[in-house]
Amino acid sequence: MSQAALLLLPNLIGEHRHHEPFLPASVDKAVSTLDGLIAESVTAGRRYLGRFETKKAAHEIPIAIYDKRTPDGDLDFLLDPIRKGERWGLVSDAGLPCIADPGSRLVLRAKQLGINVQSFVGPSSILLALMGSGLPGQRFAFHGYLDKDVAKMKKQIALLEKRAHEEVATQIFMETPFRNPQTLETVLATLQDKTLLSVAWELTLTGQGILTHPVSTWKKIALPNLEKRNALFLIGPQG
Repeated sequence: MSQAALLLLPNLIGEHRHHEPFLPASVDKAVSTLDGLIAESVTAGRRYLGRFETKKAAHEIPIAIYDKRTPDGDLDFLLDPIRKGERWGLVSDAGLPCIADPGSRLVLRAKQLGINVQSFVGPSSILLALMGSGLPGQRFAFHGYLDKDVAKMKKQIALLEKRAHEEVATQIFMETPFRNPQTLETVLATLQDKTLLSVAWELTLTGQGILTHPVSTWKKIALPNLEKRNALFLIGPQG
């Protein structure tokens, strides 16, 4: 019998017909041992399980819902099957669970209860963007979403720029796809001309791209079409 555990499983970034080029064989093996899956939605969970060979029919494997709205009072309930000896996976809609996605509270509670937690390798848009940007990777920080209010966003961007210069540390944030073009314009209007800015979009997909330029160069070139595309913004020190 497999050891009871909470398995932190990677998901694809975007839609791909086959998962094998992006997820290691260890993930296939892990999914084949699952008694249940914790996902952000039933639909996403079923789609994930359908990619793999499972110990019983994928539609028979129970799926529990965990997202950013899940109250702390539900954590023990979600972990109860594992405490009784089962193996359950935790998966987010894209990329890695707990990284810019829900999951950390559940993992912390699992550790408090003495549950075995295992992490598996997979794609992270944050790290892929940093790797391909050419900006410093020795020090970096991810800030999630900035404020929707433009005036507040400008203040946040200026603060991130200051940190990038003073700490020689790349500052990373994301935006909702429909607001990407406006955010890029705000970023360019706020940063100093010598500051390095990298924009990454649709990573691992056929339309992916990463551009890195000083802000002065960004102001002279045709901007990438980020409308309705998943994108990350990276602010680096002066080049």
